[in-house]
Amino acid sequence: MSQFQHQKELQRPSILEEIPFYKPIGNECVIFETAYRQQLPLLIKGPTGCGKTRFINHMAARLSRSLHTVSCHDDLTAADLTGRYLLQGGETVWVDGPLTRAVREGGICYLDEVVEARKDVTVVLHPVTDDRRILPLERTGEILKAPDEFMLVVSYNPGYQNILKSLKPSTRQRFVSISFDFPPLEAEVEIVSSESGLSMEQCRPLVNLANRLRELKEVDLEEVVSTRLLVYCAILMKTGLDPAQAAEAALVEPLCDDLDIKQGLLELIRATYG
Repeated sequence: MSQFQHQKELQRPSILEEIPFYKPIGNECVIFETAYRQQLPLLIKGPTGCGKTRFINHMAARLSRSLHTVSCHDDLTAADLTGRYLLQGGETVWVDGPLTRAVREGGICYLDEVVEARKDVTVVLHPVTDDRRILPLERTGEILKAPDEFMLVVSYNPGYQNILKSLKPSTRQRFVSISFDFPPLEAEVEIVSSESGLSMEQCRPLVNLANRLRELKEVDLEEVVSTRLLVYCAILMKTGLDPAQAAEAALVEPLCDDLDIKQGLLELIRATYG
């Protein structure tokens, strides 16, 4: 099969309905697909709940590639990504980690919140993110050459970035990058309506409320209302829950515990829904 024929196959999923809904806001789909075609690793930056993971799921399905997602955390080690020897049936056998499986299969490996992982994890990524595109497995003695179809994608939330949890410049400069933010009002209305089944007319005041909550500079919140939480709120409303009660459960309680701050947010919700 020629490279052109192979790319046509990737662009034509077997079942269109299997592609998760995603509404493009800018040129992010073009950048992702171009990076994929050119074997370039991709870094995505943006706040929690703005659609980064949905975008990755959408693009993996659109390109007909298997997706290996890893939620990074403080205890994540290089072996968790590459693999380890495990005891199975009285024998010691090698079991690939998600990064190794993605390299072998020619899939997409997605490391969510990569800055949360230990430093030895990023070291493992270096040889697979430069022009070598190799993954050395010291335990097995293998050196895997990544096929053209393999892609590495990482993401993080810059709002949490600090001197202890940040990517080294030597790591960041191995990636092309896209910045995400919350969608414009009408686009977010369409997204929330599509994901929840609530009408766009009912979603519009909800998104307007979220934008007002996001603009509250005097409120000390670690995170602002995400698109994900708006979808949750809309789902509650779709089932018949009072909008003010739904907003309290989905937009206020998940974000803070401070009684004074919660009271201020609830007043804004009551002003919107009465």
